[in-house]
Amino acid sequence: MKYIRVEIKDHIAIVTIDRQDALNAMNLEVISELKEAFESCIADSQVGVIILTGAGEKAFIAGADIKAMQKMKPSEALEFGKSGQDLTRIIENSPKPVIAAVNGFALGGGCEISLACHIRIAGENARFAQPEVRLGIIPGWGGTQRLPRLVGKGKAVEIITGGEMITAKEALDIGLVNHVAPLDKLLDKSCEVAQSILKNGPEAIRISLECINKGMDITLDEGLDLEVKAFSELFGSGETDEGLTAFVEKRKPDFRN
Repeated sequence: MKYIRVEIKDHIAIVTIDRQDALNAMNLEVISELKEAFESCIADSQVGVIILTGAGEKAFIAGADIKAMQKMKPSEALEFGKSGQDLTRIIENSPKPVIAAVNGFALGGGCEISLACHIRIAGENARFAQPEVRLGIIPGWGGTQRLPRLVGKGKAVEIITGGEMITAKEALDIGLVNHVAPLDKLLDKSCEVAQSILKNGPEAIRISLECINKGMDITLDEGLDLEVKAFSELFGSGETDEGLTAFVEKRKPDFRN
């Protein structure tokens, strides 16, 4: 792939967008390659957690490619928007946790891609924004839908209609990110969180993510019904047997071997 690098080690896949001359901005080619990388990591039995980051120190993803967007007709914009949304759905619906290691700018589509990730860890230099209204457009890859669900309607309205950048600290304060780390420790912190996840049952993790995602769009009663069915169906599986037996025997469970 031209713009995407994938490194797999110790059950962690680090997916890096490398288009530094354009601050890792997204065009159709980058979107296609990133989809391919995620689909490959999801299918790889050796991968338990995926970390997404941008090459260099300036940008995670500085947004969509504005020069490419400038010439789009409505039909082309629809295709571009749907392509970006398809990518965010692949990320959000990954059965393996996806951590965004946000280094530098996460603007527009870059912010939206981070929103689709399950966990966001920001470098101290990270800056988040949905500045589309400044260009006379709106977020098209899920910003108007995921951001209110994550930080609340009021904050999302302010961020989207104001178009202003917020700092990593501000993002932490409103719940947009889970952790803030020094830039030179960003991947270390992301791997630390990944390792804490990898200690646990992969099937239990997959089903937990599924329940969380589905539960966002249904009533509490429907979500509780979904959860208890999923909870009960795990019993009798090899993974659950190993976890419960290991606890009784006072040893660490061996879920992945």
